Amino acid sequence: MRRLILLRHAKSDWPEGMADPERPLAPRGREAAPRLGAYLALQGLVADRVLISPARRARETWELVSGQMPPVPMAASEPRIYDASATRLLGVVREQPRQVHMLMLVGHNPGLEDLAATLVANGVAADMARMAEKFPTGALAVIDLPVDDWSTIKPASGRLDRFLVPRELNGAG
Repeated sequence: MRRLILLRHAKSDWPEGMADPERPLAPRGREAAPRLGAYLALQGLVADRVLISPARRARETWELVSGQMPPVPMAASEPRIYDASATRLLGVVREQPRQVHMLMLVGHNPGLEDLAATLVANGVAADMARMAEKFPTGALAVIDLPVDDWSTIKPASGRLDRFLVPRELNGAG
Protein backbone atom coordinates (compact mmCIF):
# COMPACT_ATOMS: atom_id res chain seq x y z
CA MET A 1 0.00 0.00 0.00
CA ARG A 2 1.21 3.48 -0.87
CA ARG A 3 -0.25 6.83 0.17
CA LEU A 4 -0.09 9.94 -2.00
CA ILE A 5 -0.80 13.36 -0.51
CA LEU A 6 -1.55 16.15 -2.96
CA LEU A 7 -1.28 19.65 -1.50
CA ARG A 8 -2.09 22.64 -3.63
CA HIS A 9 -0.13 25.72 -2.58
CA ALA A 10 -1.92 28.10 -0.22
CA LYS A 11 -3.58 31.31 -1.44
CA SER A 12 -1.10 33.40 -3.41
CA ASP A 13 -0.79 37.07 -4.20
CA TRP A 14 -0.72 38.64 -7.70
CA PRO A 15 1.73 41.58 -7.48
CA GLU A 16 1.65 43.64 -10.65
CA GLY A 17 4.52 42.96 -13.01
CA MET A 18 5.78 39.90 -11.11
CA ALA A 19 6.56 36.72 -13.07
CA ASP A 20 4.27 33.82 -12.16
CA PRO A 21 6.98 31.61 -10.60
CA GLU A 22 7.92 34.43 -8.20
CA ARG A 23 4.43 35.12 -6.85
CA PRO A 24 4.39 34.99 -3.02
CA LEU A 25 1.69 33.79 -0.68
CA ALA A 26 -1.09 36.20 0.19
CA PRO A 27 -1.79 36.94 3.88
CA ARG A 28 -4.65 34.41 3.79
CA GLY A 29 -2.23 31.77 2.51
CA ARG A 30 0.34 32.59 5.19
CA GLU A 31 -2.36 32.10 7.81
CA ALA A 32 -3.75 28.85 6.34
CA ALA A 33 -0.51 26.95 5.66
CA PRO A 34 0.51 26.45 9.32
CA ARG A 35 -2.99 25.11 10.07
CA LEU A 36 -2.52 22.58 7.27
CA GLY A 37 0.80 21.54 8.79
CA ALA A 38 -0.72 21.18 12.26
CA TYR A 39 -3.51 19.04 10.81
CA LEU A 40 -1.07 16.82 8.92
CA ALA A 41 1.05 16.33 12.05
CA LEU A 42 -1.97 15.62 14.25
CA GLN A 43 -3.30 13.07 11.77
CA GLY A 44 0.07 11.34 11.34
CA LEU A 45 0.19 12.35 7.67
CA VAL A 46 3.93 12.96 7.62
CA ALA A 47 5.30 11.87 4.27
CA ASP A 48 8.54 9.95 3.82
CA ARG A 49 9.32 12.25 0.92
CA VAL A 50 7.98 15.64 -0.20
CA LEU A 51 8.43 17.00 -3.72
CA ILE A 52 7.82 20.72 -4.10
CA SER A 53 7.29 22.92 -7.12
CA PRO A 54 10.08 25.50 -7.39
CA ALA A 55 7.47 28.30 -7.60
CA ARG A 56 7.82 30.70 -4.67
CA ARG A 57 4.22 30.21 -3.47
CA ALA A 58 4.72 26.42 -3.28
CA ARG A 59 8.06 26.76 -1.45
CA GLU A 60 6.54 29.23 1.03
CA THR A 61 3.58 26.92 1.58
CA TRP A 62 5.90 24.02 2.39
CA GLU A 63 8.05 26.14 4.73
CA LEU A 64 4.97 27.10 6.75
CA VAL A 65 3.44 23.60 6.65
CA SER A 66 6.67 21.83 7.62
CA GLY A 67 7.23 24.20 10.53
CA GLN A 68 4.32 22.44 12.24
CA MET A 69 5.50 18.89 11.49
CA PRO A 70 8.19 17.34 13.66
CA PRO A 71 10.19 15.61 12.33
CA VAL A 72 10.40 17.40 9.02
CA PRO A 73 10.22 14.89 6.16
CA MET A 74 12.83 14.72 3.42
CA ALA A 75 11.87 17.45 0.95
CA ALA A 76 13.23 18.37 -2.46
CA SER A 77 12.43 20.88 -5.15
CA GLU A 78 11.08 19.16 -8.27
CA PRO A 79 10.99 21.46 -11.33
CA ARG A 80 8.69 19.09 -13.24
CA ILE A 81 5.84 19.86 -10.81
CA TYR A 82 5.55 23.51 -11.92
CA ASP A 83 2.92 23.94 -14.65
CA ALA A 84 2.65 20.15 -14.95
CA SER A 85 -0.06 18.06 -16.50
CA ALA A 86 -1.52 15.08 -14.66
CA THR A 87 0.45 12.82 -17.02
CA ARG A 88 3.75 14.45 -16.09
CA LEU A 89 2.90 14.38 -12.37
CA LEU A 90 2.00 10.70 -12.59
CA GLY A 91 5.38 10.08 -14.22
CA VAL A 92 7.12 11.81 -11.30
CA VAL A 93 5.14 9.73 -8.81
CA ARG A 94 5.92 6.47 -10.63
CA GLU A 95 9.67 7.22 -10.36
CA GLN A 96 9.70 7.18 -6.56
CA PRO A 97 11.73 4.49 -4.79
CA ARG A 98 10.08 1.54 -3.06
CA GLN A 99 11.26 2.67 0.38
CA VAL A 100 8.98 5.72 0.11
CA HIS A 101 5.57 4.65 1.40
CA MET A 102 3.97 8.08 1.80
CA LEU A 103 4.69 10.76 -0.80
CA MET A 104 3.53 14.37 -0.86
CA LEU A 105 3.46 16.66 -3.88
CA VAL A 106 3.17 20.41 -3.22
CA GLY A 107 2.11 22.02 -6.46
CA HIS A 108 -0.51 23.67 -8.61
CA ASN A 109 -3.72 23.33 -10.52
CA PRO A 110 -4.89 22.12 -12.88
CA GLY A 111 -2.25 19.38 -12.60
CA LEU A 112 -2.95 18.27 -9.02
CA GLU A 113 -6.71 18.31 -9.50
CA ASP A 114 -6.40 16.34 -12.74
CA LEU A 115 -4.00 13.84 -11.16
CA ALA A 116 -6.42 13.25 -8.28
CA ALA A 117 -9.29 12.75 -10.75
CA THR A 118 -7.12 10.35 -12.76
CA LEU A 119 -6.16 8.21 -9.77
CA VAL A 120 -9.27 8.14 -7.58
CA ALA A 121 -11.79 5.38 -8.21
CA ASN A 122 -13.66 5.44 -4.90
CA GLY A 123 -13.76 6.91 -1.43
CA VAL A 124 -16.07 8.92 0.78
CA ALA A 125 -18.78 10.11 -1.60
CA ALA A 126 -19.06 13.61 -0.11
CA ASP A 127 -15.28 14.16 -0.32
CA MET A 128 -15.20 12.87 -3.90
CA ALA A 129 -17.99 15.23 -4.90
CA ARG A 130 -16.31 18.25 -3.27
CA MET A 131 -12.98 17.42 -4.88
CA ALA A 132 -14.62 17.03 -8.29
CA GLU A 133 -16.33 20.40 -7.87
CA LYS A 134 -13.24 22.41 -6.92
CA PHE A 135 -9.62 21.87 -5.80
CA PRO A 136 -8.97 25.34 -4.31
CA THR A 137 -5.72 26.80 -3.00
CA GLY A 138 -4.58 24.97 0.12
CA ALA A 139 -6.66 21.90 -0.73
CA LEU A 140 -5.36 18.57 0.48
CA ALA A 141 -6.20 15.19 -1.05
CA VAL A 142 -5.00 11.95 0.54
CA ILE A 143 -5.12 8.99 -1.85
CA ASP A 144 -4.41 5.38 -0.91
CA LEU A 145 -3.01 3.23 -3.69
CA PRO A 146 -3.10 -0.59 -3.48
CA VAL A 147 0.43 -1.16 -4.85
CA ASP A 148 3.79 -2.17 -3.45
CA ASP A 149 5.76 -0.15 -5.98
CA TRP A 150 5.04 3.37 -7.22
CA SER A 151 5.92 2.35 -10.76
CA THR A 152 2.84 0.11 -10.97
CA ILE A 153 0.21 2.78 -10.21
CA LYS A 154 -2.69 2.66 -12.65
CA PRO A 155 -5.41 5.25 -13.32
CA ALA A 156 -8.64 4.75 -11.36
CA SER A 157 -6.91 2.51 -8.82
CA GLY A 158 -6.85 4.80 -5.78
CA ARG A 159 -9.18 5.38 -2.87
CA LEU A 160 -9.72 8.95 -1.66
CA ASP A 161 -9.07 8.77 2.09
CA ARG A 162 -9.93 12.44 2.61
CA PHE A 163 -10.21 15.81 0.93
CA LEU A 164 -10.20 19.06 2.84
CA VAL A 165 -9.63 22.76 2.44
CA PRO A 166 -8.10 25.23 4.90
CA ARG A 167 -11.39 26.78 6.03
CA GLU A 168 -12.35 23.36 7.47
CA LEU A 169 -9.35 23.49 9.80
CA ASN A 170 -10.29 26.38 12.05
CA GLY A 171 -9.01 25.37 15.45
CA ALA A 172 -6.96 22.41 14.15
CA GLY A 173 -3.60 22.64 15.82
